[in-house]
Amino acid sequence: MLKRIPVDQAAPGMFVHALDASWMDHPFWRSRFVLQSEGDVQALRSSGVAHCWIDISRGVDVAAAAAPAREDGVDIPVESSAAPVAEPASRQHRVSAPGDSAAPPHRAERLALNAREVVRSLFCQARAGQAISLDHSLAIVDELTAMVATQPGALIGLVRLKSKDNYTFAHSVAVCTLMIALARQLGLAPDQVHEAGMCGLLHDVGKLRVPGHILDKPGKLTPEEFRVMQMHPQHGVEILRRGGQVPDSVIDVCLHHHEKMDGSGYPHGLPQGQISLLARMAAVCDVYDAVTSERAYKNAWDPALALARMAQWEGHFDPSVLHAFVRVVGIYPVGSLVRLASGRLAVVVEHNPETLTAPRVRVFFSLRSGSHIEQRVLDLSRPGEADHIVAREDPHTHGFTRLAHLWQPQ
Repeated sequence: MLKRIPVDQAAPGMFVHALDASWMDHPFWRSRFVLQSEGDVQALRSSGVAHCWIDISRGVDVAAAAAPAREDGVDIPVESSAAPVAEPASRQHRVSAPGDSAAPPHRAERLALNAREVVRSLFCQARAGQAISLDHSLAIVDELTAMVATQPGALIGLVRLKSKDNYTFAHSVAVCTLMIALARQLGLAPDQVHEAGMCGLLHDVGKLRVPGHILDKPGKLTPEEFRVMQMHPQHGVEILRRGGQVPDSVIDVCLHHHEKMDGSGYPHGLPQGQISLLARMAAVCDVYDAVTSERAYKNAWDPALALARMAQWEGHFDPSVLHAFVRVVGIYPVGSLVRLASGRLAVVVEHNPETLTAPRVRVFFSLRSGSHIEQRVLDLSRPGEADHIVAREDPHTHGFTRLAHLWQPQ
């Protein structure tokens, strides 16, 4: 049985089922846990959380002596759960509605960074032979889902910011975010959107068992090394099943996100009719984030050029899923380098879902003068704007290898 109580009634031995706050706004890694000591209780009371839900079937109840009483001596029951409460408050308190204001960029950045650190913790658990905490995974997906609903452009842009040292963890967060956004674009139900995020978050956990000299090799893998790499989906399934409560869809995506529509993928060479929708979605999100990320052994592809190349890989992706993905990130995704009719170079800072060929861009360089110019943001979809995109450009061709400062939120 669940009860919602003020945190000043919390006591050691209680099982906290959920907190009425975002997972970013309290000091506990888990959203469900036992209050082990007075120190835990004090941390909860000083966290700024006003109420929490306790499960009295898994921990102690509010002491009768601590409960308020009526003047006639009849106990006033603590507020109980009249309606089912199966989800943490973090999934309930942010509801996207027309007119909602977007979250500030710094919050999106903070969320992306914090999510990477939690993924690092999850993967460290797995490397140590422990079961992955689904509570942690659920909390991350809750927050990313809410942020994608309110500020998709900022977060999808931010997940592209990775260092060579944190790539594995940042890639998991990025694919999770892209899966959530793609599921929303495909019109999937809210539960399926959340499920898609979980699949993205945990799809590559098997790479923990791939030796580092293979995972980060600066060159083509030998046939034997490639066979080792191809084992990571099975390794991931073994790691996920250790927990015993991972949804079947997450297992399926972990195992099959490298399958291809023409049957040439791995590990099972499935034909397109046997590849689930979520696995087809993960194939697109995984490859896009991988090729647009800087690695120790390769340069990042420009996002727009990456989409163009992916569209040419016949038999690799589900065309309908890839088309939906383009609507998520734009024909010219955030971070793309483009040439305008005016002879200026610009970086895309926000795509326009209604007019995919007319995003907002930041101009910074003149091809005519061969020099940097005063930076200015143009909305190419604005009525009366004469300039327009005439071509994608490869940043490396022009010697621009560091453009993140031009497109990331200010």
